Parts: sequence; C-alpha cells; structure tokens
Amino acid sequence: MCLAVLAIDHSRRFPLVLVSNRDEFFDRPASRLGWWTPPGGQAEILSGRDQSSGGTWLGLSATGRLALLTNVRDPRRQEPEAPTRGTIVPEWLSTDSAPDRFWVRSALRGHNGFNLIAADFARGDCWWMSNHARSPVRLERGLFGLSNAGLDTPWPKVVRLREQVAAAMAQASQGDLAPGADALAQQLLALLADRHQPEDEQLPATGVPLALERELAPIFVRTRDGRYGTRCSTVLITERIGRHLVTQVYERSHPPGPGLALMRRATLKDWPPRYQTEPVLVETRMHEHRGSVDSPVRDEALDEIDSHDPGALAAASTRVVMPRVRGLLKPARPTAPARGPSRR
Repeated sequence: MCLAVLAIDHSRRFPLVLVSNRDEFFDRPASRLGWWTPPGGQAEILSGRDQSSGGTWLGLSATGRLALLTNVRDPRRQEPEAPTRGTIVPEWLSTDSAPDRFWVRSALRGHNGFNLIAADFARGDCWWMSNHARSPVRLERGLFGLSNAGLDTPWPKVVRLREQVAAAMAQASQGDLAPGADALAQQLLALLADRHQPEDEQLPATGVPLALERELAPIFVRTRDGRYGTRCSTVLITERIGRHLVTQVYERSHPPGPGLALMRRATLKDWPPRYQTEPVLVETRMHEHRGSVDSPVRDEALDEIDSHDPGALAAASTRVVMPRVRGLLKPARPTAPARGPSRR
C-alpha cells in the first residue's frame, strides 16, 4: 500500500477514519477483503491477502488491533533477497507484544524499508514504526498522512489527500442530521480516485527516474504500460451511534484496464473495543444543607463503582470512580516540568 490518511479521535462522531490506496503490480495475485484465521488459531483477521507471500498490507483483528504497511521508496537501499514485508501486518495483529519489542524484532529482521501504523485499541495506543527510524512514535489524536517516506512527509499527494479528508470529515460531522458513514465513504472513495498530476518542481526526489516519479505522484496511480497501479482503495469508518461504536470497512478493487470496480463491505459492531481504565479514589465532602457530594472530578465524566462496603459508604469521605473513556486513545501522561537550577 502506498498512500494512507488516518484520522483518530479527530471527530467525536467519527473517532476513527482510515483511507488508503494500495499500489502494486497487477500480475501479483491477491485476495479481496475477507475474514481469515492466521496459523496457530489466533484471533480472526479482516483484510485482503497477498497470495504470493500470504501477508497483507492493511488489516484489523477481532480483538481490537489495526495495522497498515507502506514501503519506503529508496532504490539505493533495496535488497532483492530481503524477507517479505507483507508478514509484518498479520504478525502485529496476531501478537500481544508491546510496540517497542515488536518494533525491535521487526527492524532487525532484514526487511527492506517499511512504515507501519500499529494500533492496539484495547490498550488505547497507536504507533508509527519504521526500520528507518530510531524508535517508534506514539500517535496522539489528530490527522496523519503516510506514503512511501516518513510519517507526514509533505509529498503533494499526501498533503492533498489529508486536506481533502479533513474537509470531508468536517462537513460530515456537522450535527446529527449530517450524512452518515455510507455517504462519507462514497465521498472518501471518490477522493482516492483523484488522478491530479502535481507539477515537476513539487515532486520528491526518491532516486527513481523523473518519468516514473511523475507516474507515481497522483493519489490514484496508473503507469503508462498498465502493469502497475492502484489495485484497491479501502475506507474504514467508525461511527459513534448512541453509546456504541459501529465500524464499516469498504474495499473497492480496481481492474488493470477498462471495466467495473468491485466493492466489498464489512460491518463490525462495538469495534474497536474501548481501553480499560484504572479505578480512582476521590475525596468528597458532604453539604448538610443539600445532602449532595461534590468532587474535584467532574461527575458527568465518571461511572461510579458500588464498593459493597457499608463502612466506607457510611464514612462518605471518599468514593471509588471509574473514569469514562471518551476517545479511542489513552491521554498522554503529563511529563514533569523541567526544574531550573537550584538557588542556595
């Protein structure tokens, strides 16, 4: 896959939106979107599959993991005998390894250059990893673009698609009467079919001939010889409906020449899962004239836990609360402020 835009906790109504184009040679066989079980009987995976290597470029697991992969375009550092990168995505979806350990294991395996967006929603985390980077980077809420260079590298098609996705999401998030996931998906799929050609002075210099750089520059790719191009376009949209999350995955497969594109769709209810939070003990005080409890934590952001402890309830000096999960990602832990030089 060669182009993706990810919006995570960028919209309250649509907390997760992912749009992507996979570019590949048309003579490389692949299966369309579907559920399958990896070896070893781990959790099921929803993805397309590369039939040459058995791997995939984009997928999610029933347990709440998501991954997408792009190659790094650097012909000077390509090793023909390097292991396939397509196994990285199903390995992330099938493991429970921490991101740092997974990155070290993948980076040292000898793959050619890759980018990996790896999310574990059950833990409230999303990471960008690359074997061309010094360490994984934890993503906070926002809108991100990725192609065949580092995260948010401002290639023309990355900037163009990211801006268009932001505008489409803003329009679709204007009130409950705005169009739902299906209408947004059709708009995003249309954006992925954009063949706008940037000017030569805007193109990156990745080490390939200028003529090929031009052919790879649009959002939707087709080389002149017809052998390589955008094989499929995928849109994933998570919509908040009441107190539930409903995720729709749309995949449009494109033929190498004239012909109809084929569409597949999957619906997942209550996916992604919400991450778990730790109970918090909060001090309270009673007001005799009202008989109510005031807390330094906002009541509307908490779900109270019944302690079943008569003594604790009688004391009414503390209560146990569970912070309510508001987004898909755990808030970043605040860092301690830097201390200045001490004075004596």
